[in-house]
Amino acid sequence: MTATLTQPIPTPSIPRNIRKTILPNGLLVLTESMPHLRSISMGVWINSGSRDESPEINGISHFVEHMVFKGTTTRSAQQLAREVDTIGGNLDAFTGKETICFNIKVLDENVEPALDLLTDLVLHPTFTPDELAREQGVILEEIKMDEDNPDYLVHEIHTQNYWKGDALGRPILGTVKTVSSFNQQIVFDYYASRFTPSNMVFSAAGNLDHDTFVEQVAHHFRSLSASTNAPIVRQAPPTAYPHITLKNKKSLEQVQFCLSVPAPPVHAENRYIVFLLNTMLGGGMSSRLFQTIREDQGLAYTIYSEMNPFRDTGALGIYAGASAEKTPQVLRLTLQELRRFKEELVPDSELKRARDQLKSNMVIGLETSSSRMSNLARQQMYFGRFFSIDEAVSQIEQVTPAQIQALAHELFQPDLIALTLLGNLGSMKIDRNDLAC
Repeated sequence: MTATLTQPIPTPSIPRNIRKTILPNGLLVLTESMPHLRSISMGVWINSGSRDESPEINGISHFVEHMVFKGTTTRSAQQLAREVDTIGGNLDAFTGKETICFNIKVLDENVEPALDLLTDLVLHPTFTPDELAREQGVILEEIKMDEDNPDYLVHEIHTQNYWKGDALGRPILGTVKTVSSFNQQIVFDYYASRFTPSNMVFSAAGNLDHDTFVEQVAHHFRSLSASTNAPIVRQAPPTAYPHITLKNKKSLEQVQFCLSVPAPPVHAENRYIVFLLNTMLGGGMSSRLFQTIREDQGLAYTIYSEMNPFRDTGALGIYAGASAEKTPQVLRLTLQELRRFKEELVPDSELKRARDQLKSNMVIGLETSSSRMSNLARQQMYFGRFFSIDEAVSQIEQVTPAQIQALAHELFQPDLIALTLLGNLGSMKIDRNDLAC
């Protein structure tokens, strides 16, 4: 009996059904139809965040994000919560350095009530003094909670010193002083200046029809007039400071370790080279840092690298937690891995593994309606266009070992390295000579 050889049939990726409409008041509506799903995710994105705040109102973006959930002109906070649960929805929000997002995910049969809820809390918040005072207390507790978290605290200390004197370095939550100073007038003034059609993107993905959905959005946003405010003034790209900060905190069992170097902004042409370098450095279990520091030497439980790209700048960071006596060796081995990228071409097999990992993360990361909704808004705000998976994969495949090495030479310069250590440091000392790579 002759065995039958089955050959796989190559299947090109299905083009994304993305459409865009600008309403008369300037609001941009984006949709992606995914008829094979039963869910719809929609989000109102504000194209500004904590880095667009003045020092006096640091934390106001995050504060307003919380306050819109505290009641509207037609619903109390409790009514909002009950109605979301009634339709089985998942209502959420977050504030970042450059964006604020309010989003909801529901079954496709509940689009209209979900849209009504989402737009009501975004467009008609009341910001009552009583709720404002209560929420100040909540956020002050959130600040205290995060300051008790060593992982969060070391990143905050590191970031504030890295982007010193710039809004990008200030905490998204604000400070006890700034949050305590917020009053109804400050909140309303900020809300009026940021929650405008020209500064918003409304994105949705799932089992929807674009034209029908746009009509529904237009109906709910009909009361929002085109903005007469001056455009948001974007500050010049901040200067990165290659600081060395050693902060003693005797109560900690581990030393928290943060190291950063400047990296390209989110839209840089060489972004896929950066992503692949980061993947090989500390982006997974097979990465060099994980294998060397955790698996081979057993020096740390957590060790990773990450990219933090923004609209005009970026940073590549490395985090680890280790005992005080092991921290110098963790630093030495980390710098050794940075040096190795500069001195040796990465093997083709390692680059292929990183390519496959990055491609897989991208594809799997776009399998839900909520991830597609977010992807639409971010690509619009940062690029003004939409990239297909095939286009991204093609650019990833074109990256060479020589390009990785050239980028490593550009990024991994001792004079550009910033380092923060937080913990029971004792007499530990680090100077610039110790950062040679």
